[in-house]
Amino acid sequence: MQRLFFFCLLIVTSLSAQALDYSGNVAAELIVFTQSAQFDQQMDDNLTLSFKPKLRQSWNEGNDELSVELFFRGDNQDDERQHADIREFKWLHVSGNDEWRVGIDSVFWGVTESQHLVDVINQIDLVEGIDGEDKLGQPMIHYTTIQDWGVLHAFVLTGFREATFHAEQGRLRFPLVVDTSQTTYESSDEESHIDYALRFERNLGDTDFALSWFDGTNRDASFSVGFDQDGQTVLIPFYQQITQFGLDLQSIIGDWIWKLEMIHRNSEADSFTAATGGFEYTFYGIAGSAIDLGTLVEYSWEDRAVDAGVFDNDLFAGARFAFNDVQSTEVLAGFIVDIDKQSQSIRVEASRRLGESWKLSGELQLFNNIDEEDLPLQAFKRDDYLLLELARYF
Repeated sequence: MQRLFFFCLLIVTSLSAQALDYSGNVAAELIVFTQSAQFDQQMDDNLTLSFKPKLRQSWNEGNDELSVELFFRGDNQDDERQHADIREFKWLHVSGNDEWRVGIDSVFWGVTESQHLVDVINQIDLVEGIDGEDKLGQPMIHYTTIQDWGVLHAFVLTGFREATFHAEQGRLRFPLVVDTSQTTYESSDEESHIDYALRFERNLGDTDFALSWFDGTNRDASFSVGFDQDGQTVLIPFYQQITQFGLDLQSIIGDWIWKLEMIHRNSEADSFTAATGGFEYTFYGIAGSAIDLGTLVEYSWEDRAVDAGVFDNDLFAGARFAFNDVQSTEVLAGFIVDIDKQSQSIRVEASRRLGESWKLSGELQLFNNIDEEDLPLQAFKRDDYLLLELARYF
């Protein structure tokens, strides 16, 4: 992947001089942790730089397009967070009602805010954040046909991307470091296993809905305890084969937006159903101003036999402020509470443009009242942080 990354970077650099559609950003990110680290060797604060160039070139009267998006982060404290990835390197061909996308791409499925149950195509880039918004590029062949009866997507996913995990120095990591050099798979094809997916989308009046099917390597790893080559205790990832059926729908009725995501997943280890549903209601022009306020409420549930620890009986509530000003100022604040254990995760995200080319973003993450049995969050209980990012767009 590294060699392919630098090959793509060479393409971007050489073609950008030809007056193509070239954009992207360079950003400085500062993370400040408000409490001392829970585990030995973990850092306190961190300043990193990232670079995300994008390139698009179209031809054949717009029916063909090459798009490239690369990502690189430099980090002098967390070795695993210093990484490069090809987010996108694909050829798009349009022929009437049919579209072909071949190469590396990022695909998003789902409608809910608190979690993305049905979103199963791309691997999450966990070292970039715990919210699941950052993804690793996925090699694929993606066919789309747009018809009167709906939109059908068919995917052949040619290869698997392992999840990224923090190094020993990183914050928001497990008590034991994940040793990806010992990764194991249920399939004998390992990371070369070919996965398949289908998605059908249709609009019915005020409601958009989609049905999806996925068969292949689970993007979520399970872990066993082992030892690395130095005799240190580590976690060893294991990737199962799964079949997943999904439903997501969104219905807009006046100022209300109703949302639902449901999945049923089968594997050799277990079979379970999970759902996240709720609503968003928007108040427009608060107190005669230009500010719109969207209120969000969602509930998550699953019937997994083994307590998953997150999103099994959880309530999310939040508010989205759109200031509708020249600087495109936005604020999203919310919290998730485990109804059984009362563990709480609080998050605030804000962004504002500065002039024509700069953008300032902030992120505040707090963990509160974490129950001792809430194992996934126990590892983060001292990892409250404030993140500031200043990006220069070009």
